[in-house]
Amino acid sequence: MSDVSDEYEAGDVNTIDDGVEDDFDDNDEVGSEAGNEASRDSGDTERAAAAIKALEFIAKSLAEDPEAVSIEVSERQGKVILSLSVGPSDMGRVIGRRGRTAQAIRALVGAAGARDGVITSVDIVD
Repeated sequence: MSDVSDEYEAGDVNTIDDGVEDDFDDNDEVGSEAGNEASRDSGDTERAAAAIKALEFIAKSLAEDPEAVSIEVSERQGKVILSLSVGPSDMGRVIGRRGRTAQAIRALVGAAGARDGVITSVDIVD
């Protein structure tokens, strides 16, 4: 039974600590393997940092060839558009049956973007 006067404890599972480091390495740059850094606007990248990191983590975890994963960031009509490219053999894994995996990826990345206060959209590019 839960007591109504329960106090917040740092590191509690049901709370978000703003000062807590995430599991991502700060030295990693999203998409640097594919050399598409020049196509990004630094403002877009900074605005949607959590969404980009989440998409990169999910895509690389799903892909058999994580080196082929690249993300291009652009902005259209006030939305941050994340264009995900994967290897040809990984396209089916990322999309999933009836697009369910892609739909789940979009939902997770959208939630990560909302944390930063931006609206995100994920496009899977072939």
